[in-house]
Amino acid sequence: METHISCLFPELLAMIFGYLDVRDKGRAAQVCTAWRDAAYHKSVWRGVEAKLHLRRANPSLFPSLQARGIRRVQILSLRRSLSYVIQGMANIESLNLSGCYNLTDNGLGHAFVQEIGSLRALNLSLCKQITDSSLGRIAQYLKGLEVLELGGCSNITNTGLLLIAWGLQRLKSLNLRSCRHLSDVGIGHLAGMTRSAAEGCLGLEQLTLQDCQKLTDLSLKHISRGLTGLRLLNLSFCGGISDAGLLHLSHMGSLRSLNLRSCDNISDTGIMHLAMGSLRLSGLDVSFCDKVGDQSLAYIAQGLDGLKSLSLCSCHISDDGINRMVRQMHGLRTLNIGQCVRITDKGLELIAEHLSQLTGIDLYGCTRITKRGLERITQLPCLKVLNLGLWQMTDSEKVRIRRYNM
Repeated sequence: METHISCLFPELLAMIFGYLDVRDKGRAAQVCTAWRDAAYHKSVWRGVEAKLHLRRANPSLFPSLQARGIRRVQILSLRRSLSYVIQGMANIESLNLSGCYNLTDNGLGHAFVQEIGSLRALNLSLCKQITDSSLGRIAQYLKGLEVLELGGCSNITNTGLLLIAWGLQRLKSLNLRSCRHLSDVGIGHLAGMTRSAAEGCLGLEQLTLQDCQKLTDLSLKHISRGLTGLRLLNLSFCGGISDAGLLHLSHMGSLRSLNLRSCDNISDTGIMHLAMGSLRLSGLDVSFCDKVGDQSLAYIAQGLDGLKSLSLCSCHISDDGINRMVRQMHGLRTLNIGQCVRITDKGLELIAEHLSQLTGIDLYGCTRITKRGLERITQLPCLKVLNLGLWQMTDSEKVRIRRYNM
């Protein structure tokens, strides 16, 4: 008896189609009626995000998406009303409008006119015309929202954060990158410091404040008092925070990832505060903090020895600092020391001797390392990623280490 794939039960076909990428799922549905029926099973499309260019009316578009159980949508270009999407996707779970520059408060206001209980994630990154007015609508009608991306929405102010703190108590992740009008007052709203006006977003687990230039140490005080469940905090390029602010963060037991990249006022003293507290960090980035030196590595070894990822690019560290750190950091998986120009082969030998679990290392711009140190690093048993960048190699050396740069 001849066996052919067409003899398989529809349930088995659906399982197979589930492993295909989105384009191939669609192609499989065009082969025959049996394959179409199997390919349209909701299990095939579970978790898939539809990427749409909304240019002209298409009456069959949203019924087709709903028939396949698709509830996540990304709008690549928006030339129709946003309400067209909201009305067509009654059970939408995730809406990504990132980069839809023509989206305005008016357009969003016409779309959000009643409660949308199913929506859990909304991405408005780089929707530069969006203001606090839209946040009022979001806070009123999207009370089940858990993820809100506002990176690059430069017209958002502290009033907008007050509205978020009033209406979005279920929020778990908030991205406010480059919202440069925000100040300590707005962070206070999020942290529940103004309970008479808003409860706050006290369930936040991830908060990105990258490049929010007006923030000071007072914001960190608010965060440490009100957002006690925070697991990830990105403060990169926040030039207004200092070592004193890190003292507030040092007892946040839930915090696992802290990004202080390019925070110019952070020094060894700030790292001491972090290390002497009760933090259980797994990831720390202090790259381009030019006041961080070898003493910080000693503090890290003493109090942050549970780190899995450590970034120190362009910090003033040397082989001596590496020596003081590596003996206590056996669990480290990723180490970024690019542009640390004082690191030599001695430092690499210490890393190779003590950090046997290392899977990735960045040595971009480490101009004082030579073939000898590099050969020691490439002997690390778990190493998968090696970034050399400006380091000059012969052709034979490139062949030997090619597998680490793939």
